[in-house]
Amino acid sequence: MKVAVCDYQAGNIRSVEIAVRRLGAELVSDVEHCDLAILPGVGSARSAMEELRRQGLDAVLRERFAQGRAVLGICLGLQLALDWTEEDGGVDGLGILPGRSVRIRDGRVPRMGWAEVEGVAYYFAHSYTAETPCATSWSEGIVAEARSGSFLGVQFHPEKSGAAGARYLDRMLTEVRERFLSRA
Repeated sequence: MKVAVCDYQAGNIRSVEIAVRRLGAELVSDVEHCDLAILPGVGSARSAMEELRRQGLDAVLRERFAQGRAVLGICLGLQLALDWTEEDGGVDGLGILPGRSVRIRDGRVPRMGWAEVEGVAYYFAHSYTAETPCATSWSEGIVAEARSGSFLGVQFHPEKSGAAGARYLDRMLTEVRERFLSRA
């Protein structure tokens, strides 16, 4: 399976690449024609969106989604997929998922550390959270996963979540193979 990690000049690009390579994926740079495009986490919403636009990756990701081709958003990648984020004074997102990203108002900020999602602990590191009708899992009342069509977004960092994160990514890669590549 060919996987491309969108490089918006920040974030955890290398750790995501290492995690998917360990699972047998072939890393490629062609976001448009790969089997799975990953929009990784970590960074500032404004600078990430500016870099995605500069490289034309915003349009490529929207087109992939419109064509029903797999996209995974991790942490900031989930937030950028939404219509809008209040981070950095307000930034328009990709509009792949309906909703917005807002600053965490209760509890610890930033929210860092291990937390459960459906009985499994994953590593989180974020100050903003998704508000979307596409949420499918929560952690401590915060959206942990959201899905719509060919897009899957997670607030946690599977690439930093040890064996549980590797199992999650492996299930995601298997889903892409079965759901999206078997019809090609």
